[in-house]
Amino acid sequence: MTKKLAAEFIGTFTLVLLGCGSAVLAGFGVIGQDGIAWAFGLAIVAMAYGIGPVSGCHINPAVSFGAWTAGRMPTGEMLGYWIAQCLGAIVGAGVLFLIASGAPDYSLADGLGQNGYGLRDAVTNQGSPGDYSLMSGAIFEVVATFIFVVVILGVTQRSAAPQFAGLAIGLTLVAIHIVGIQVTGVSVNPARSLGPAIWVGLPALMQLWLFIAAPMLGAGLAGWAFRVRLLTADEG
Repeated sequence: MTKKLAAEFIGTFTLVLLGCGSAVLAGFGVIGQDGIAWAFGLAIVAMAYGIGPVSGCHINPAVSFGAWTAGRMPTGEMLGYWIAQCLGAIVGAGVLFLIASGAPDYSLADGLGQNGYGLRDAVTNQGSPGDYSLMSGAIFEVVATFIFVVVILGVTQRSAAPQFAGLAIGLTLVAIHIVGIQVTGVSVNPARSLGPAIWVGLPALMQLWLFIAAPMLGAGLAGWAFRVRLLTADEG
């Protein structure tokens, strides 16, 4: 169990550092929205093959919840994963903040890759990158997480080809980011949202609830679809 928790910590740390780091250190002016999308996706691909054999590379509380709902994970292990994932995300965001702080014109008001909804505040920089509403953000996060977890549970079932699982999962996350960065900055992962929000403070923390509730709902629906064998491949 210790190895699994260590892997989940490292994996989530890496996802936040590289994914959010692409937005903070390079951003729209250097690599653009597509570059940010690929950074998140490639981080997932790397960790899927790097730590997947150890922990399954959930690196996302919503994925663990989906696996639990599908009957693939015991409750105690899921709770342990959640703790490791959240701690990894917080530390990853902290390291990103230390790196970003080395630029003379950087401040937390510039953001740390946190998620948001509604009109973007000119002072705190909190809100949707494209000024999308709470309703738009909620719908996107539920649906996108549902799709993401369906892919994860689908490519990791027994009849699937495991050597391609990491690639399929990473490419799905790229597509989700290309579509949704302007809506919420894309969460689909409560830990990924928690890490930056802890460091940014109250403006981000006040909107954090959506990026916990919506991904969990989407993941739960995906897990249920596999639990009732709606999306489980017939074997034999």
